[in-house]
Amino acid sequence: MAYKVAVIVGSLRQDSINRKFAQALEKLAEGKLTFDYVEIGDLPHYNDDLWKDGVGPEPVERMKRQIDGADAVLVLVPEFNRSIPGVVANAFDWGSRPWGKSSWAGKPAALTGMTPGATGTAAAQQHLRLQLINLGCIVMHQPEMYMTWTPERFGDGEVKTEETRKILTDYIDAFARWIERVK
Repeated sequence: MAYKVAVIVGSLRQDSINRKFAQALEKLAEGKLTFDYVEIGDLPHYNDDLWKDGVGPEPVERMKRQIDGADAVLVLVPEFNRSIPGVVANAFDWGSRPWGKSSWAGKPAALTGMTPGATGTAAAQQHLRLQLINLGCIVMHQPEMYMTWTPERFGDGEVKTEETRKILTDYIDAFARWIERVK
């Protein structure tokens, strides 16, 4: 059985390396996980006044339906100023409301990210992990995945080396086991 995973890519660029990373993971997850990409670029800035009788703007309601309907959440983030992009924090805020109706609570979650730099989003993931825990997600802590993009290892959504493929497959397998364990 393939688990349905709501995938949040924290970079809005269509050609982002984190989007390509997500696509590479999706191919490796075939038969184990089904990826449902959650659009976060059209969410308005969080404003409590935009809730009308407990209903948010349509992009918010769409995002909440996707998360609510998923078995788990996978968040891939670049690193901006040693933290996560504001667009991800905004999605977390919308998804955690209205009070008592958080879409995040109890969801198995995993996080990762890719950067051209040597630290591979390590600092951003520290912030992301804390936020996911505070939102009530049940976060997979091991294995951690900090990836550095190089053209020798990654193409457009393709993994080019067997060593990298094994690392990523092990990560996907661990996430599938995590979802099974939490569910």
